[in-house]
Amino acid sequence: MPVAPAVNETRQWTRLMAMAEIGGFTDAAGHKGVNRPCLSAEDRRARRLLISWASELGLSVSVDPLANLFLRLEGTDPSAAPVLTGSHMDTQPNGGRFDGIWGVIAGLEAVQAILESGERPKRPIEVVAWTNEEGGRFAPGCMGSMAWSGFKPADTWDAVTDKDGITWADALREHLSAEADLPRRPLGGKPFAYLEAHIEQGPRLEAEGKDIGIVTGIQGSRWFTVEVSGRTDHAGTTPLSLRKDAVQDALRAISALNTLMHDPTDVLRFTVGSIKVWPDTSNSVAERVRFTIDFRHPDNAVLQARGDAIPGVIQAALTACTASVTERFHALPSEFDPMVPAVVEHWASALGLRAMRMPSGAFHDAQFVVPVCPTGMLFVPCRAGVSHHPSEYAEPAALAAGARVLAEALADLANR
Repeated sequence: MPVAPAVNETRQWTRLMAMAEIGGFTDAAGHKGVNRPCLSAEDRRARRLLISWASELGLSVSVDPLANLFLRLEGTDPSAAPVLTGSHMDTQPNGGRFDGIWGVIAGLEAVQAILESGERPKRPIEVVAWTNEEGGRFAPGCMGSMAWSGFKPADTWDAVTDKDGITWADALREHLSAEADLPRRPLGGKPFAYLEAHIEQGPRLEAEGKDIGIVTGIQGSRWFTVEVSGRTDHAGTTPLSLRKDAVQDALRAISALNTLMHDPTDVLRFTVGSIKVWPDTSNSVAERVRFTIDFRHPDNAVLQARGDAIPGVIQAALTACTASVTERFHALPSEFDPMVPAVVEHWASALGLRAMRMPSGAFHDAQFVVPVCPTGMLFVPCRAGVSHHPSEYAEPAALAAGARVLAEALADLANR
């Protein structure tokens, strides 16, 4: 039986807005945003709300050692490998109401639609809420999915601290203690397939009048921290020729990097998103500057060649200072197994929706599931492509259309 008609637009929207109240705020322009850090009290409140909805549907609940949360609809063959869907519940500090959380709520809505249609699939379906996808409190992001997939050992980030000096290990321990009543499961697994729903976080679907993005893969990412070291001096007395000004050399380095990263096709993504200066006073020459680099590209050859060139380009640009370059994150481009995108494409077409194939510019938990099982993503448009901001917005009808495709695709995969 078709399951898409059982998707309830109002129910899904109501759940999303209830989630948006947890950590919600209104900015100066009147936009409603969300600040819900991972492993926080707000995160736990949101998870309990999700669990309450899942329990009403008779789904079983379990948590693994990284606090990844799983909601399971049993299939007619409990021994069969499950189909996995979901996303994340944490946000950026100045985040929106849809990034990540819609993929979790859409997964729940799809499961409820399957139940209400009278369909009981052969394979179990599990909705997962991955831990710390955003990296807004503890960097890097995607810790939960990286540990689950074996990309990194589970204790890799134990010593990482948030802005208040709290370690990841301590925060995780506190969180798991607060959820001690929930059944535990081991880390990892071998699903039959994984399908993640997400807002696009870009402008292409809206600009091209499409309803569904059929994601073919995720571009690779390399993140660096650069520290330029000079010497502090009095701004009024020290001649420019005698200075070791870390700000000026940092500017030269960034300018050289912009030249390195120039791409006339506008495919490459290069961002210096954080700059910190010491001693950070207006009448002193800066002795130290730390800045970050976020470099992304879908072609691994480009990702490696230009990423590897970064340290040399920086060193060549300096005139008076020294610099250290540390790579803190490296994820190769991911190409999805054709099976899952093909299923998404089939059901988008069957439901009369306008769809297009596209890569993902942002990285997602799906990137780390790729080596474990056939993986895919579907996107829905968001207004002006804005994300990671309180003005982030997706229309209820667009989200419902995405949930309908997700529901049919999950039912399809779970009956294979």
